[in-house]
Amino acid sequence: MSGGNTVRPGDGRVRWNAGKSLWFGLVVLVAVVGAMPTFTPSAFVLFAVSTALTLCAGHSVGIHRGLIHRAYRVPVWLEYALTYLGVLVGLDGPRGLVRMHNTRDFQQNEPWCHDYFAHRQPAWRDYFWNLHCSFEFARPFEPRLDARVEAEAFYGFLQRTWMLQQLPWAVLFLAVGGLPWLVWGVFVRVAVSTTGHWFVGYVAHRHGYRGWHNEGAAVQGFNSLLLGALSMGEGWHNNHHTFPRSARLGIRWWELDLGWGFLALLRALGLATDILEPGEHSRAHHARPLPSEHPCMSALPLEGN
Repeated sequence: MSGGNTVRPGDGRVRWNAGKSLWFGLVVLVAVVGAMPTFTPSAFVLFAVSTALTLCAGHSVGIHRGLIHRAYRVPVWLEYALTYLGVLVGLDGPRGLVRMHNTRDFQQNEPWCHDYFAHRQPAWRDYFWNLHCSFEFARPFEPRLDARVEAEAFYGFLQRTWMLQQLPWAVLFLAVGGLPWLVWGVFVRVAVSTTGHWFVGYVAHRHGYRGWHNEGAAVQGFNSLLLGALSMGEGWHNNHHTFPRSARLGIRWWELDLGWGFLALLRALGLATDILEPGEHSRAHHARPLPSEHPCMSALPLEGN
């Protein structure tokens, strides 16, 4: 809490969430205990392919750039398919992911932000907070919602059953590849994906390089050379804080963005239209370029300037 009787928009406390903790804790426990005893080359290939598909096409493109930021348009059937793949990552349902992302974005862009949203704590505590706890605001806070996501029955179904969506695949993998496919195709995949999602967020709000500064924001994003490419482009976080409505997260030539590559493929197939790229139309209003001694690290010129 702040001093006196003043309650800031971000005041509150972190509380252990039993259901959330049981889900993430059980998945990680099975993955850690079962990964080595059940390892086979085919199980690893299944893990690698399914992880890349759900994280890139599902979470990064389908949910983050699509459902949350509406940075492009695709047919409804494809939007549903990409969202379903994103739900298989195992973080939450579509409504929960939109609400949490918009809550975090709002808090980070305030002049003051609680450590829960700012990733200021040591890694072990930040991990526990984000994957095993929830934040309880001191006064009611409602994030910006997406009317379509809140209204459509398909998204309501996925929100109610997001944990259960792993079950059909668990049965299929067990039937086809036995215990190794079950452990690596479900438990190791979900454990690596959810832990990796937290880790990228933790690093990308603490370390890396920046070409832009968001004035008045308590939290800045950083571009991570280590994680940018591995995270399907999500690690180019200074770019994202600067151009939040852009579907392209990797901007400079070395900033590999596999999510953008997937979107470019959809565009070439005529399935994705109205794709937003970095420019004045997608730039945060409070983003200002930073001077840099290295010309490659300087802020890029904006379209239309």
